[in-house]
Amino acid sequence: MSINRIMDPIGKIMGLRYKSHPWHGINIGKNAPESLMTFIEMVPTDTVKYEVDKESGYLRIDRPQKYSNVVPSLYGFIPQTYCGKKVAEFANEKTKRTDIIGDHDPLDICVLTEKEIVHGDIIVSARPIGGFRMIDKNEADDKIIAVLEGDTLFDQYQDVSELPQLIVDRLKHYFLTYKDLPGNPSNVEITDTYGKDEAIEVIQRSMEDYREKLNNLNSLIG
Repeated sequence: MSINRIMDPIGKIMGLRYKSHPWHGINIGKNAPESLMTFIEMVPTDTVKYEVDKESGYLRIDRPQKYSNVVPSLYGFIPQTYCGKKVAEFANEKTKRTDIIGDHDPLDICVLTEKEIVHGDIIVSARPIGGFRMIDKNEADDKIIAVLEGDTLFDQYQDVSELPQLIVDRLKHYFLTYKDLPGNPSNVEITDTYGKDEAIEVIQRSMEDYREKLNNLNSLIG
């Protein structure tokens, strides 16, 4: 069954008039998970946090940033992924816990590039090289780290271990603090930084979680 089954044929007809939903209507790519089409919500110049509205598919303002930290890369999610049971099982296995669940969102991704991209709401081709295992309370909230395909500077990196440590530290600091509110720090932790092979495993599991989540919808369309 095609991974883009929900867009065929009704979605394709609707797509002649309406914008595809970024989560469900963008094809992840035939070479996924090694190479991905990603949807970018935020860029480093954004001073508010944008997030795709799950019902409409349009970007909305999630919240103004209370502090001066800004995302140090392109930031968004991988279409046609879902952090559910299989992603949670992997997080439990790696952290030796039993209480972690999926956060019920598409899988987040940071895309590194030397280019100045001035706005989000775009799609870019990216190649995963690693990630952060982030736990928000008891929810798996992995952040995949990728490079923009063809980027003059970052396309040379094959694994997160090859990146300058400062880049990794900046990303980690952002994700450990971006949910902080004055007087109310967030309850998140990054248990470890993993390389390309684990990133591929997390993405593959999120693709399987997505297919399982939408299995009933696919059956109805079929």
